[in-house]
Amino acid sequence: MVRWFVVVGLALTASCGRIQFDAISDGRADGPSDGGVDAPSDVAASPLAYVKASNASAGDDFGISVALSADGATLAVGAYSEDSAAAGVDGNQADNSAASSGAVYVFTRTGGTWIQQAYVKASNTGPSDAFGRSVALSADGSTLAVGAPNEDSAATGIDGNQADNSAGSSGAAYVFSRAGTTWTQQAYVKASNTGATDNFGVTVALSADGSTLAVGAIYEASASAGINGNQADNSLSFAGAAYVFSRAGTTWTQQAYVKASNPGGSDYFGIGIALSADGSTLAAAAYHESSAATGINGNQADDSANVSGAVYVYTRGGTTWTQQAYVKAFNTDAGDQFGSSVALSADGSTLAVGAFGEDSAATGVGGNSGNAAFDSGAAYVFTRTGTTWTQQAYVKASNTEGVDFFGESIALSADGSALAVGATLEDSATTGIDGDPADNSAASAGAVYRFTRTGTWAHQAYVKATNTDAGDRFGGAVALSGDGSTLVVGASFEASAAAGIDGNQTDDSALRAGAVYVFQ
Repeated sequence: MVRWFVVVGLALTASCGRIQFDAISDGRADGPSDGGVDAPSDVAASPLAYVKASNASAGDDFGISVALSADGATLAVGAYSEDSAAAGVDGNQADNSAASSGAVYVFTRTGGTWIQQAYVKASNTGPSDAFGRSVALSADGSTLAVGAPNEDSAATGIDGNQADNSAGSSGAAYVFSRAGTTWTQQAYVKASNTGATDNFGVTVALSADGSTLAVGAIYEASASAGINGNQADNSLSFAGAAYVFSRAGTTWTQQAYVKASNPGGSDYFGIGIALSADGSTLAAAAYHESSAATGINGNQADDSANVSGAVYVYTRGGTTWTQQAYVKAFNTDAGDQFGSSVALSADGSTLAVGAFGEDSAATGVGGNSGNAAFDSGAAYVFTRTGTTWTQQAYVKASNTEGVDFFGESIALSADGSALAVGATLEDSATTGIDGDPADNSAASAGAVYRFTRTGTWAHQAYVKATNTDAGDRFGGAVALSGDGSTLVVGASFEASAAAGIDGNQTDDSALRAGAVYVFQ
C-alpha cells in the first residue's frame, strides 16, 4: 500500500520506507476576521538576495530546507536531490554520479553582500540518501545539523560504521562546526535503535548554542509511549519517534528517546521538530494523529478525527525529559494535518503550528467561516504561562483559497512576535511585496505571509518571489532571523539555471533546480 502525504511543499510517498518526492497536481482533492494588511511592511520590496547553488542543476531541489543564524548573517540551504558523489566539505561539485545523494550550501553575509562559504556533503555520500532534507543552525551559525533520512547504514549511536548499508533508509544526521571560515564534520549521528525505513533525519533542530540536537524519525515503528520506552518493539508501523542528543565539548551522546503519549500507527510523530534556545523545550508534531480532542490536554484516546494532527510539548529538567502538553487545534477536524510545521520562540513560551489541510474560508486573524475552502490551510499560535498552554491566535492567509496549503512551513522570531507562514500552492502571479493576490494564473507559484504581534496579532506583509512562476512552490521552507527583520524563503521547484548570487532569474531551463530568496 502506498501512503501519500505532504511535507514542506512536496508529495512524499512511503515505498519500502524510502522517501520519494513528486509533484502535486492538486490537493486532497471564531470572531470577525481582520483580513487585511494592518501595518506597513518592514520587508523590502525586492529581495536582499536571490540565491542559487554554485552548481545549480535541474532536479536538485535547492531550497527544500533553509536555516538562518540569529543575526541573519549565516544561511544554510539544503538540496536533497543534488547528485554529486563528493564527500565532506568543498569537494568536486561536477561529479554527478551519486543521484539524489544531496548537498547543503552555506552562505554568509557581510553588509548586504552574500557569498557562498561552503559546499557541504556527507562523509559517506550515497545515492538517494537525501542529505539536506533538513537543516538547522545554532544562533551564531557555527554549528550546522543536516538530516539525510534515506541514508542506509545499520550503525547506531555516534560515529559508528558508515560503510554498512544493510539498513535501507534508516537515516542519519550529521553535525558540522565552523572555525573561522572552515567547516568540518563533528559527528555522524544515528538512532539508538536504527531500523530500516525509519527515516531518521527527516527533521532536525538545534538549540541556540548548538549543544542540543533533536532529530525526527517519522517511520520508526515502536509502540512505546513517552520517554525512553522500549525501542525494540516494532509493532506500530510509522508511529514515529524523536531523539534528543547533547554535546559536551565535541562529544555527542543520546539523551532521550521520545515518543508520543498516545502513539498510533501512521501518526508520523517527528514530522515537525522545534527546540527553544536553551534546548529545554521540545515541540514534536504528529500531523496524522487522529484524536478528535480540541485545545490542550484533551482526550487522546478518541481516534474519530482521522489525520487531524497533534503537537506534543516536552520540557527538560537536568537531563530528564517529561511531556508538558498535548496540543490540538480549537477546531479539530479530520484531514486538517495540524502539525505539518512547528516553530518555537527562543524562550519556548510561544508555539506556532501549521495545518495545511485545514478547510476554513476565513481570512486574517481570528476569523471563522466553516469548512468552505478545502485545504486552504491555517496556522495557530499558542503561549505558555508557567506550565499552562493556551491558544492565542488562529491565523489564516489574507487571500484564503482552497488548496493553497497555508501552513506548510512556519517560522518565528526569537521573541515570538514575528511569524512567517508559507502557502506553497497559492496561485497568484504577482511579484514582490503586497501585490495583487487576485490573479490566479500561476498555479502553485506559492506565497509567504508575515504577521506581527503587538498585543494582538495582525497581518503585515504578503510576500511573493521576484520571478513568480507556476509550480515554483515558493514558501516550501521559511526562516526568520532572531529579530524577525530578515526573512528567507525556499522555492525548491524554481527553474532558473543561474548559479550563485543574483543571477538571471528569467532563465527557466533547469526544472526544479530550486532557489532561495532573502528579504529584509
